[in-house]
Amino acid sequence: MLFIVGVLIVIGSVAGGYLGVGGHMGVLWQPFEFVIILGAAIGATVIGNSKSIITGILKSFSKLLAGPKYKAEHYSELLGVLYSIFKLAKTKGDLALESHVENPHDSAMFQKFPTFANDHHAVEFACDYLRLLTLGVSTSHEVEAVMDEELETHHKELHAISGAMSNMGDALPALGIVAAVLGVIHTMGSITEPPEVLGHLIGGALVGTFFGVFMAYGIVGPMGRALEQTFDAEGKYMQCIKTGIIAHMQGYAPQVSIEFARKILNTDVRPTFAEVEEMIGNIPPD
Repeated sequence: MLFIVGVLIVIGSVAGGYLGVGGHMGVLWQPFEFVIILGAAIGATVIGNSKSIITGILKSFSKLLAGPKYKAEHYSELLGVLYSIFKLAKTKGDLALESHVENPHDSAMFQKFPTFANDHHAVEFACDYLRLLTLGVSTSHEVEAVMDEELETHHKELHAISGAMSNMGDALPALGIVAAVLGVIHTMGSITEPPEVLGHLIGGALVGTFFGVFMAYGIVGPMGRALEQTFDAEGKYMQCIKTGIIAHMQGYAPQVSIEFARKILNTDVRPTFAEVEEMIGNIPPD
């Protein structure tokens, strides 16, 4: 929603200011200039990136509209499932987790938390490291190092997508100049035309420069930054899982482990201590 509001503000401000000084919107309609600039920008992006990044860019447009998929209620539920996991492990031993991590979709414990249970990536990440506990791994610093490496790899993959979007924005002003130069070349071929014709052709050529700069700094560049912020916000979900598991491996009580996990969350989605306590008290018994 904020993305749409921002786009409307940018377009409204530029168009409103232009019309306010007596400009004519029809002059800005230069479709072949748009084809040159946007087509070249898309082509350059395809040249410079792998298939997975191009696919990621296409899939990321929904994130621009919706923002980060994890809200405060999702993190509250995540802390609940982590508490249930750690409580079971403390009372019955880490081996009691085996049936849950080997068949998470059939786990009655996970099914109490539908948002988590339906998040394939989160379930897989948590179960992979909980499985190590059932196999007897107890050195938390070694597990933490592996988790950090996996999270860093995932972070780089996502930021390659937002980086490709930002690079496209960076290229647009130069491509706008390319379109403008081509427009001037076309104009020079009509140098014998009357001034009103030449004026129209020159104006059309300058639209290329305007459109490239406008798209770069008003639309595409901010899109890249918005994606980067969204990916960073969503990364906190996995970091929350990591922090809780490491705290559990270090021997802390379930309440303390999830408090460590809670404290690393961004303030806009972090439940309060009292809210977590209330949520824990409302978890259905096994």
